[in-house]
Amino acid sequence: MGDVALIIKVMPESPDIDREELKKTIRATMPKTQDIQEEPIGFGLVALKVVVVVPDAEGQTDAAEAALNGIAGVERAEIIGSTLV
Repeated sequence: MGDVALIIKVMPESPDIDREELKKTIRATMPKTQDIQEEPIGFGLVALKVVVVVPDAEGQTDAAEAALNGIAGVERAEIIGSTLV
């Protein structure tokens, strides 16, 4: 088995969330984070697109999504893309 690169869109709870601190927390929670990019949504709200590599095994994508949803300050995290690496 190989690995899967996931693109996960992370929506903060509000525009007041410290994005740099949120990025640090995401990197600490998901050690195989490859990249985090900001995507302006509107009214000051900025989503984060997180690229993380997980093993290509059953349940790993759900676990990654659940881990990001469990971070304080995250309203919602959802996988928007994936590819084998």
